[in-house]
Amino acid sequence: MNESTEAMRVALVQHAMGPVPEQNLATSLDAIAEAADHGAQLVILPELHVTEYFCKAQDPALFDLAEPLNGPTCSALAECARECRVVVVGSIFEHRAPGLAHNTAIVLDRDGQMAGYYRKMHIPDDPGYYEKYYFTPGDQGFEPIDTSLGRLGVLVCWDQWFPEAARLMALAGAELLIYPTAIAYDPNDPADEQSRQLDAWQIIQRAHAVANGIPVAACNRVGHEPDRTSGQYPAEFWGHSFVCGPQGELLAEASDGAEILYAEIDRSRSERIRRVWPYLRDRRTDAYQGLLSRYRD
Repeated sequence: MNESTEAMRVALVQHAMGPVPEQNLATSLDAIAEAADHGAQLVILPELHVTEYFCKAQDPALFDLAEPLNGPTCSALAECARECRVVVVGSIFEHRAPGLAHNTAIVLDRDGQMAGYYRKMHIPDDPGYYEKYYFTPGDQGFEPIDTSLGRLGVLVCWDQWFPEAARLMALAGAELLIYPTAIAYDPNDPADEQSRQLDAWQIIQRAHAVANGIPVAACNRVGHEPDRTSGQYPAEFWGHSFVCGPQGELLAEASDGAEILYAEIDRSRSERIRRVWPYLRDRRTDAYQGLLSRYRD
């Protein structure tokens, strides 16, 4: 990390989204300011935090929600980052060209300048999560974003299930993995199934921390969101945002309600852990060609 101090205070803004984008953005901006007042240096927002989760149905009119990289959300977040002197990780439905859109994480540095952006690479397509209809997969690969707080490995939601994405970010020098996300229960699922899904979501991401020797921060949204298109797929976003250290140890975990979660990350810990658990040293790069196959029949 670039700063001399070894401790970094991060804030994960876990909030609900309603039908009015301007109100959702205002909630995000107010939370950034509050987090900065409480000493946060890095503030992370959930996936698509300006709108309700709109991918429950395939509706071409919803492309009107998309905005360019330099659109109103980026401008507002940049001004807030500059005024509060914090690094902000936000999320937009990016209009790149007519008929071409992405699910894009944007990173604003403390001076309000855009440090970089990441276009979601893994795109789900399931009932109630029809993202392939709206989002073109990213074309940048897995490249960390350099900021005044260090090199951030920013990924988005469905990316969190793929160890390859986390590994490639780590191999490119990411010092912290960040996952803005929007993950929910199906309200019709029984309680034991909901519990298994939440456990799996945390376990896989904590495993990324362990396997790569770097911290992970996952910021989820919360609240009930109806399916305003077909009514078939309401969602209960489960919250439980968390931060873990390079051995997967939980540093902080949120509830299932709206809150700002704070955690202190020891920036020197990854170096110490990797010396004792040298996974990158012992990788058999000569024997992994099979990973480039869809499946080994």
